[in-house]
Amino acid sequence: MEPEPAASDPKPQAPPSSKEMDDYCEDMSSLEELANRGAWRSIIDKVSRARALSLLQKPHDHLTYLAFNALAFTKLRRFNEASAELDSLEDLQSIHYRYETYPKIYPNRVGSMVPFSLRWLHALIPIKLGQRQQGMDRFYTLLDFVRRKIGEKEHDHALAASLSLWRKREVFVVNCIIGHHLSQKEFGVCLSFMKELLSRSSDPLLVSQLGYMQLQVGDLEGAKVSFLKVESEGKSNGSLSEVEFRNLVNRNKALVYLVGKDYVSAVREYEECIERDSSDVVAVNNKALCLMYLRDLSDSIKVLESALERVPTLALNETLVVNLCSMYELAYVNHSDIKRTLSSWIARVAPDDFDASCTRT
Repeated sequence: MEPEPAASDPKPQAPPSSKEMDDYCEDMSSLEELANRGAWRSIIDKVSRARALSLLQKPHDHLTYLAFNALAFTKLRRFNEASAELDSLEDLQSIHYRYETYPKIYPNRVGSMVPFSLRWLHALIPIKLGQRQQGMDRFYTLLDFVRRKIGEKEHDHALAASLSLWRKREVFVVNCIIGHHLSQKEFGVCLSFMKELLSRSSDPLLVSQLGYMQLQVGDLEGAKVSFLKVESEGKSNGSLSEVEFRNLVNRNKALVYLVGKDYVSAVREYEECIERDSSDVVAVNNKALCLMYLRDLSDSIKVLESALERVPTLALNETLVVNLCSMYELAYVNHSDIKRTLSSWIARVAPDDFDASCTRT
């Protein structure tokens, strides 16, 4: 490592080359690639370097890099640092974050330059910091914002692609709201939201979600009706492939069997899913649990270990690993050694945001 120059002897820093500018500012694909790989620490380093070298020249550059930085901190569960990033912003509706405020930089461009991900993080972070009411208020404000956007675009056929995007965002925000209400067992509001969405769409994923909620409130017959609707109406109203749709149908059937404790039939449904798509991690995980309930610990462990070997980037999630470690504890006297081996493997292959504490080593 080279020694730093003395404070009394500052050395001038060469201006960044055009290649550096391209690497850090103009080409967002590098940040997106890091995000897709789960390299969140590298994103934080990249943003820090871009800021230190004053590479962020345009207003939207600052917002985009801030969004990636805040998301990286959130993924790493460094919520206070994510909050500090967001606190550096003005009101997200500020004129300073609109393209028309800078006509020389963005000629003929109007509208907000705030990334949607920043608006989502603005609502999420307070909840992560224990300020649930503030976060929920912000999520409802975000939902109003999204629905206003939908209203603006609904009657303009030239904006069909944009309208589709904002409708997907509406479903995403509603699902976030539903998730937080479900965590508090506030089932009534969740069912109301879902039925409102389904009044405008019969997407099989949404209908299936309604069925899952009905199971949680003990409405088995209602869930069966929802799942039957998914199967009878087909995949035409959603964006699923044929394999994804057929696996959804099998998983729905398996859930009904699970509620009835018919684990053998549930395993059969999950096996059909895995035969069709070996990367269906939900089916893999649930098949292993069913085998455990059938007191076949050896096979349940094999199912999860095989998935981790076969598709580590997909199968490596905290829920699956927690279940595997629980099975190790039930099956083996020397489970601590086995879990340490698993932890070592995870450390080599897991993305930065994987919670290694789930192995309980």
